[in-house]
Amino acid sequence: MSAVLDAVWHGLIDASWIEQAATVLGLLGVWLATRQSLTNFPIGLVQVVLTATVFAGQRLYADMSLQAVYFIALAYGWWSWLHPDGTRDRLPVSRLTWAQLAGLIVLGLATTAGWGTLLARIGDPMPWRDAFIASFGVLSQWLEARKKIEAWGGWVVVNVAGLGVYIAIGLYWFVFLYGLYLVLSFVGLRAWSASYRQEVTA
Repeated sequence: MSAVLDAVWHGLIDASWIEQAATVLGLLGVWLATRQSLTNFPIGLVQVVLTATVFAGQRLYADMSLQAVYFIALAYGWWSWLHPDGTRDRLPVSRLTWAQLAGLIVLGLATTAGWGTLLARIGDPMPWRDAFIASFGVLSQWLEARKKIEAWGGWVVVNVAGLGVYIAIGLYWFVFLYGLYLVLSFVGLRAWSASYRQEVTA
């Protein structure tokens, strides 16, 4: 047990400033998203660049490439929140229909299968894990950009999947980050659900 704690401690204190900064900015960005603050987008853009740098150093190329997708999704989300359809000044929180939710789950699983097969052929050490996180991470980011409550359920799944991997490879700042991401996912789900109820009763 002491050896494990010692490894965690050294993983934290020996981490690069980039990994530490990515952790702090990641937490701040997600917390701001739970508050529906537009500031989450510029902070998120910086955070994914730093995170991509960390993943590149660990040779986690699928995760690194995923940050580029997140960068595009964040930029789209920033624009989307500021330019809603209709006469509203800001995009309101809304929900998917059951049919839409089922369709996105099927799409995520199908993308995981196809992406995982491709990653396995090019030698990815964890192709199905990488493909699953990438597929559902992209879908969750898109749902967040459209202010759909279900985005937070998607982030719960993605964060749980990510935790085990970062523990295994010793990225303990990211273990800490994804653990708090998981907590914030439930905070966001509760906050956006309350906002949605206010919207439908207004």
